[in-house]
Amino acid sequence: QVRLVESGGGLVQAGGSLRLSCAASGSVLNAMGWYRQGPGKQRELVATITRGGSTNYADSVKGRFTISSDNAKNTVYLQMNSLKPEDTAVYYCNAEGLVLRRIYWGQGTLVTVSS
Repeated sequence: QVRLVESGGGLVQAGGSLRLSCAASGSVLNAMGWYRQGPGKQRELVATITRGGSTNYADSVKGRFTISSDNAKNTVYLQMNSLKPEDTAVYYCNAEGLVLRRIYWGQGTLVTVSS
């Protein structure tokens, strides 16, 4: 069983920055990532990172967000710069098990970007 705990959300002005963290416990993971769900929108991919360090970003955040991981701490981070009001959403940590490929979700952390 894998448990994911997000932190770092909050209220920030447009143009500002936030850093989200997600600590995972449990099995070895193949990949971790961040998804978000804004008001009235479907949950969407923000960024992912594999155990080998490969990253993938949504077009809307490329050049502004950076995903990274600390394998020793089994933690993934999302550095968010140049935030826009459109980035307002609940951000969810996601993880994929290495062997069985099971998907795990955190409870989410709210990011609110004001104009």
